[in-house]
Amino acid sequence: MATLPVYRWRLAPDGYATRRQLRARGLRPGGQPVAAQLERPRRRRGPLVAYLYRVDQAKPVRPMTAARWAALAKANAARRRCPVCRRDAGYVIPASLGTCTPCAFPDPAGSERSH
Repeated sequence: MATLPVYRWRLAPDGYATRRQLRARGLRPGGQPVAAQLERPRRRRGPLVAYLYRVDQAKPVRPMTAARWAALAKANAARRRCPVCRRDAGYVIPASLGTCTPCAFPDPAGSERSH
């Protein structure tokens, strides 16, 4: 089994990129194996690792189809809907709350909610 070349953080040679760097260029790994890895030293929990891919073997990002856009819009709408009051909160409901802010922190005076 061949081992991957390991580079220190910010010292990778040209021609390699992380997934995020590829995406910023409009590319994707396209099924190629990991070519190298970066290691950033950390004091407590061991090194932070990022995988690198070859830019010359990367493929263009697939374009979004109408069906994909519709599915993405539906998923984002579901993340905004409060499971308690079933209203659109107008923002993505944080997982730490699980509900919209008025449902998570009801008014102690008992006044009407203004969503």
